[in-house]
Amino acid sequence: MTVAAEFGGASRPHAGGPTSPEKVLAPVLSAFWDATESWTLETYLRHEGYQGARKALAMAPDDVIAYVKDSGLRGRGGAGFPTGMKWQFIPQGDGKPHYLVVNADESEPGTCKDIPLLFANPHALIEGIVIACHAIRSNRAFIYLRGEVVPVLRRLHEAVREAYAAGYLGKDILGSGLDLDVTVHAGAGAYICGEETALLDSLEGRRGQPRLRPPFPAVAGLYACPTVVNNVESIASVPAILNKGKDWFRTMGSEKSPGFTLYSLSGHVANPGQYEGPLGITLRQLLDISGGMRPGHRLKFWTPGGSSTPMFTEEHLDVPLDYEGVGAAGSMLGTKALQCFDETTCVVRAVTRWTEFYAHESCGKCTPCREGTYWLVQLLRDIEAGKGRLEDLDKLGDIADNINGKSFCALGDGAASPIFSSLQYFRAEYEEHVTGKGCPFDPAKSTLWADNDAHLGVNA
Repeated sequence: MTVAAEFGGASRPHAGGPTSPEKVLAPVLSAFWDATESWTLETYLRHEGYQGARKALAMAPDDVIAYVKDSGLRGRGGAGFPTGMKWQFIPQGDGKPHYLVVNADESEPGTCKDIPLLFANPHALIEGIVIACHAIRSNRAFIYLRGEVVPVLRRLHEAVREAYAAGYLGKDILGSGLDLDVTVHAGAGAYICGEETALLDSLEGRRGQPRLRPPFPAVAGLYACPTVVNNVESIASVPAILNKGKDWFRTMGSEKSPGFTLYSLSGHVANPGQYEGPLGITLRQLLDISGGMRPGHRLKFWTPGGSSTPMFTEEHLDVPLDYEGVGAAGSMLGTKALQCFDETTCVVRAVTRWTEFYAHESCGKCTPCREGTYWLVQLLRDIEAGKGRLEDLDKLGDIADNINGKSFCALGDGAASPIFSSLQYFRAEYEEHVTGKGCPFDPAKSTLWADNDAHLGVNA
């Protein structure tokens, strides 16, 4: 079984739909996921592995930063902040150690790109770490991994061991004078630790809670020293840019959102999985090459970037999946987690389950998120059970408005997003739950959620 098959999909699906995969997809990170033992150093070296690092180490650190900045690479963790600019914020000549922290705490409901990447091609990340640490003048990097994914943890440890043995980590890497040590750290399963400052607190051995900013991590991050926190995919994309060139990178995607990225297609689709393509492709194109929705069903609603992004409907099938296109349509590209739901899915039930997750994962540090998510859950459960009132719909919007933009970190905003968007597009469905005294949908007809309630701490 190939790695792609293990994760329920492939980077290069078989042709057969109206759109040719070769014309739509751009496999770079996933180019050899289906190779035998793709995760080994030997396989990586056969596919031009560590060539980008060799080129970067021959350049001045500031030149590497400028090169990545000119490429237009934007952070793949959700915010889309320019990667080179983030590196540029690190103060130089300050006499303090600099740190690189890779955020591999992938916990967003629906997001599943970093874990397959690390499982299939961990050396892409390690090579990217070497380049990034050279650029920001760092001798120490940390990979903060979600602790539940033990197979990936073991594979990362083995990849780091291979890199040390081959001289790609450790003392005087490739004769460049760069000394670099990498530590793989397993978290303890808290969603909030995906927020960069909470991650830093957790890495320091404290309870994971967001920090007040300023100061920002670039000034006072890990151990109060200048720190860059980047997503796995962001760092793993850097070696190809250095190896093949910034102009090559800009041939893909759009002007403001250049390059390739991993789209995670899941839900009621015929062939879920990872599809790597240029930024700006559409969900319609991805569905065309992946076999569409499950047979006999149609798309009802979907998320462009995980459950914390405002949902879209069938009318948004042709929205370009880049930062500007999705933003102009009223949502966020986020982590490109394309969760697709068909007409058998109750919107109220889906939003309730998401909100229960956010209420459970709230760290409790700020009042809007701690109290607001709790009361959203109470109202949604009543509405789903047919015990709600029509005025509860306005109350839902009011509570969400009191969370959005007023919480300590983005978890509160993420909890409010599905509330706002579902009321915008499916208010009639909410009203039907109230006036009909219950949910009009048969849960047995939907393959989603049935087996997940127990894992989310949901009462049956």
